[in-house]
Amino acid sequence: MASVEECRVALAKLVAQFDEIDERDRARHVVERTVSCRVSDIDMTFYGRLHHDGLDPFREEPPANGKGADVKLTIVSDDLIALVDGELDLARALLGGRVKIDASFGDLLRLRRLL
Repeated sequence: MASVEECRVALAKLVAQFDEIDERDRARHVVERTVSCRVSDIDMTFYGRLHHDGLDPFREEPPANGKGADVKLTIVSDDLIALVDGELDLARALLGGRVKIDASFGDLLRLRRLL
């Protein structure tokens, strides 16, 4: 089991990876969405925001508006790190039940093109 700090580092790396996506691809496939990442084995939830300019850094405080996230990811800490490091394929992890994503079908299609 990874630590909370290791999860923070992995999420910061994910933010940096989104910054590397071509601006035209982001403009075509990204709509503004709030994102939560629940790391179930350490009982922590991190919150971020996806938009045309990238992915905002994840925080531990939920959004002030009180609404739930548009895209909800649930994962265990070791899988989060493996996913961000490219050692775990997202499609296989989804099919194997290692990662759960709660989002609209349209959001899933858009995210698939970016990941």
